[in-house]
Amino acid sequence: MGRPTTRMQTIKHIFRVDRKEISYLRSTIESYDGMAVVSTLDAYEAYIEIQASPGCEALVLELLESLRAREGICIAEKAESIYFKE
Repeated sequence: MGRPTTRMQTIKHIFRVDRKEISYLRSTIESYDGMAVVSTLDAYEAYIEIQASPGCEALVLELLESLRAREGICIAEKAESIYFKE
């Protein structure tokens, strides 16, 4: 018999951003190793999905707020957070 597995919940946020900022946001967020993964949902409409690792949601949101305030990047949340198990 195997050991029971525990699945951690990942938190997913969907944002609309300026299309020219997608690459910058991806590289900036993903440079924090293991904190979050960024996927482009719609390149034309500039929707991205950020999947935050368990325990990292506050850090991700803090980083996004800092990018808004310090760099003037327009980041608008499209929908409520969605919790799902990996």
